[in-house]
Amino acid sequence: MVSFKKSGLIVATSLLLLFASACGGSGSGGNAQEPANNGGKQAEQSNSASNTTTENAKDTTAESKQIVLGFSQVGAESGWRTANTKSIQDSAKEAGFELKFSDAQQKQENQIKAIRTFIQQKVDVIAFSPVVESGWDTVLKEAKDAGIPVILTDRAVDSPDDSLYKTFIGSDFVEEGRRAGQWLVDQFKDSTEEINIVELQGTTGSAPAIDRQKGFAEVIASNPNLKVIASQTGDFTRAKGKEVMQSFLKANKKIDVLYAHNDDMGLGAIQAIEAAGLKPGEDILIITVDGVKDGFVAASEGKINFIVECNPLLGPQLMQAVQDVVDGKEIEKRIVTEEGVFTSEDAKRELPNRKY
Repeated sequence: MVSFKKSGLIVATSLLLLFASACGGSGSGGNAQEPANNGGKQAEQSNSASNTTTENAKDTTAESKQIVLGFSQVGAESGWRTANTKSIQDSAKEAGFELKFSDAQQKQENQIKAIRTFIQQKVDVIAFSPVVESGWDTVLKEAKDAGIPVILTDRAVDSPDDSLYKTFIGSDFVEEGRRAGQWLVDQFKDSTEEINIVELQGTTGSAPAIDRQKGFAEVIASNPNLKVIASQTGDFTRAKGKEVMQSFLKANKKIDVLYAHNDDMGLGAIQAIEAAGLKPGEDILIITVDGVKDGFVAASEGKINFIVECNPLLGPQLMQAVQDVVDGKEIEKRIVTEEGVFTSEDAKRELPNRKY
């Protein structure tokens, strides 16, 4: 038994020494460096992957940088303008743009100041609806020199240098005037008596006022019996429309037709006509431009005979143009909105669907 135990002890001791020798060899041999080297390679790969991830994150951040749009609005002179403003604000939010909005209160100097502020703020794109057509070259050149593209909405400028802006989005105001004139020509095509027309113009010097008068005059010239006996600005406002219509009624015994450059002036004129004991739409035919809901209500009641639509919902088209410009895409120099015309009967059918 003692001999067996001793023999077992010797074998166990020999195995222990052999195992210890094998472990020691691994610790001092070249193969032992491989895990360490592999660990280094893994660390390098990890660092490389981390750097790549950081670079990708930077690229993604650059690509997803929020577009900043500076927009200067004419003011809030009418229901049309209110709808136009809301369309732009809602569309900018939906597009994910940061909108810097300025109300010019119908003053050109306020718009010029706003545009210069946008330039200082280094916005991505500047858009605005010009109060008047002239006097923009200097500030638009400042924007161009700063590398900030400009988009015109609703109203144009008369600058001979069209490189100062990327595009103009809006209605064809001359065509609107022509449509108003054509309806009137059709109404009196068989008449031989003289038809007296009074005209409520928009803001003096503004594109819609100039063009709507031009288109209307161009078409009614085909009938010498159609004569504009008085024409005065009503500044696109309801209050001014009422005031000017009152003066028209006092100065002229016979007025057959009123042509108002927008619904709001027409609605103000209706108040003056009714106060004078006359029936709007019957005693005096009324033509307006815009097609806001209040105008459609009056038309459905027979107080306005014909409305030429001027669509204020330019927001989606503007945001698409902004995105295209930022992306470096070529866009059309003139983008015209689609619009219709409405008689009193048309207005009755359309009124429930009118959203502005």
